[in-house]
Amino acid sequence: MRRCFAMGNRAVANIVLVTLAAIPSAAANSQAPTRVPEEPPNAISAEVRGDLAMARQQYLAAIEAYQDAPRDSAEIWNKLGLAYHHLFAMDQAKRDYQQALRLRPNYPEALNNLGAVYYAKGSFHKAEKYYRRALRLAPQSPSILSNLGTAYFAERKPNAGINAYRAAIALDPRIFEDTSPQLISESFPARERAQQDYCLAKLFAQAGQFDRAIDYLRKALNEGFSDRKEILHDQELASLRSTPQFAQLMSEQKLQ
Repeated sequence: MRRCFAMGNRAVANIVLVTLAAIPSAAANSQAPTRVPEEPPNAISAEVRGDLAMARQQYLAAIEAYQDAPRDSAEIWNKLGLAYHHLFAMDQAKRDYQQALRLRPNYPEALNNLGAVYYAKGSFHKAEKYYRRALRLAPQSPSILSNLGTAYFAERKPNAGINAYRAAIALDPRIFEDTSPQLISESFPARERAQQDYCLAKLFAQAGQFDRAIDYLRKALNEGFSDRKEILHDQELASLRSTPQFAQLMSEQKLQ
């Protein structure tokens, strides 16, 4: 297996996404419509205001709201850390995650998020330590598994990384798609992302998910993966190479 090194990072967020109930409109008649009084700003809790701001990616507003909430809650400190994390204020995020853990030492989301801070700082061994602690408390979390796999790759432990990724995909086949506002993504050079996406293409090919394997292989190629021999002879892509989608992709990329 090709050694697929170093990669992007995703950290679990602990956001409660709140939806507001629609206010029914007044019945249509000859009289003036009934005016629905607006709720005062303090009609909802500070935590819910913060959650709404996080859902809208208004991180400074979220911080202001969470700071008005009671400070005896590990959840509030974790959410504060998350808001700072999105703003790349890693030292403040770290302090808030640590405070959450003082209040609740066995809090998997805060442990995971603290691991993400260490990963962003390049302390991959410490990141692995916190991801592993989080995983012991939440063994069925695909996000924690994917983060642990990324830390393994960064530490040059490719086999452990692939195994963690495989377990994450088994729990959530869409875990590596950055579509959720609850996920934090780090930016890395395109070549490193290309290696990661090539590994993911192989994992999905082995799982028989050929459409997704093609998607990740296309990403890898677009990001600079150019080892034609590897693509055409890698045994882990053997089943994928027999598909029409693979032939079409190779034709598009002029790799046949």
